[in-house]
Amino acid sequence: MTLVTSFILNGPPVRNPHAGLFGEALEMLREADRMHRQFFTLAGGHGGPRWEPPIDIFEDAHALVVRVALPGVPAQAIAVHTDGARLSIVGERRLAAGHDTTIHRLEIPYGRFERVIDLSPGRYEVIAREFIDGCLVLALRRFA
Repeated sequence: MTLVTSFILNGPPVRNPHAGLFGEALEMLREADRMHRQFFTLAGGHGGPRWEPPIDIFEDAHALVVRVALPGVPAQAIAVHTDGARLSIVGERRLAAGHDTTIHRLEIPYGRFERVIDLSPGRYEVIAREFIDGCLVLALRRFA
């Protein structure tokens, strides 16, 4: 009764479009779009990328840090390029199953991948590259 009275006296609460069920629905649509691009979008050419690895991007006072989830991909199979305004991560995860293998389930994407990240305004250079717990971790320095 108190909740109903409060609602009537104070009016409906102002809704944040990114909170509650609407926000969850938007996030689910974003995730569905990402998964669609990751698993079902093939490039026009034969050697084009077949999937995009998920990323996290953080920035502190010292560097922009990009973490790319690449479990099962050897570090030497990953190429990183930047022109100062865009960062490109390219490589391949190979399927370790032989011709005699029966595959019961295949949920991990395999084949050539590419992730291109448009960087925020400024010029960047890669100052550190580590492979930690199945993730490629890049640190980029921004030039003033």
